[in-house]
Amino acid sequence: MTAEPGVGLGPSAVESVLARYRDLTIARLLSDIPDSTGDELYSLVRDYPSRSGKGLRPALCLAVCRALGGDIEKAIDSAVAIELTHNAFLILDDVQDGSAMRRGAPTLPAEYGLGVAVNVGSATNLLALQHLMANRWALGPNLAWAILQESALMMRHSLEGQAIEVGWIRTNACDLVDDDYYRMCMKKSSWYTCIHPCRVGALVAEGKHRATVRFDRYGCYLGAAFQIQDDLLNLTGRYSRYGKEISGDLWEGKRTLVLIEYMRRCTAAQREQMQRFLGKTRAARTEDEVQWVRDELLASGCVETVRARARALADEAHREALKAFGDNPDSEDKQFLLDLPFYMVERDS
Repeated sequence: MTAEPGVGLGPSAVESVLARYRDLTIARLLSDIPDSTGDELYSLVRDYPSRSGKGLRPALCLAVCRALGGDIEKAIDSAVAIELTHNAFLILDDVQDGSAMRRGAPTLPAEYGLGVAVNVGSATNLLALQHLMANRWALGPNLAWAILQESALMMRHSLEGQAIEVGWIRTNACDLVDDDYYRMCMKKSSWYTCIHPCRVGALVAEGKHRATVRFDRYGCYLGAAFQIQDDLLNLTGRYSRYGKEISGDLWEGKRTLVLIEYMRRCTAAQREQMQRFLGKTRAARTEDEVQWVRDELLASGCVETVRARARALADEAHREALKAFGDNPDSEDKQFLLDLPFYMVERDS
């Protein structure tokens, strides 16, 4: 049975696949981390992966591989590398953003300091590289090199996307439009969260590079829907489920789609006050100011407008999945990939 656009089959089946592939990936990841040479390196590399995450990125890689008839054992090193890179990004994001909480516990920079956190992030990236190098034995040198090239491309897009977002905060950009956000989101979120894992899973399954591009539109729409929902949860979610500080994006001055929509709708006086708030550093912002911004955004109706856009993106992602996987036999993994867009925009964590 295949879902029609806009109709999901419920979260339980999606969560079951996510959990299975997450547990498989994390078990392999943790078993391959070297024994600790001290309390402030490999023991801390284990920290973020051991916390309760969704495992979305390795699940996408493994599900695409299996849906296309591939052997997930041949994809496991790539899936582990993807998860390690994700955790390295999280550590460095927490350093850059000054975040206090991650997955329900203090961030590494908050608990151990910037120097330790940066070093752990670098070690995490090194371990990801080693797993990509291990592909040579399971996949052969040509395919291993193709996956390494894909990883370099993903890293480039992610860093460029991060530079765009950091630049907006540094220059106090207040005249952004939706297309600016979607471009940043495609580079920073869609590429490494969805496009890259799908491409790698297809490479392992089919062994040919030209096969990967047919998943790009699916990954782009899926990643944008995922990021918008994450932005909304940061504004409206419950900490007990979300696991990160609520309103953290406001403290950091991030230009979310909700904020961009608000700046388009608000009065001149509201816009001037918002610009003053956004022009401050995180340290200079006060709880009263952050609460004022949150109240303004929630009262403006922008959340409902943006949530509708996320759902429209999920519909587009579903349609692209039907195109990309329509010729493949029905399977649990194929259905997971078809249902995932709807899960992304309805999740509460």
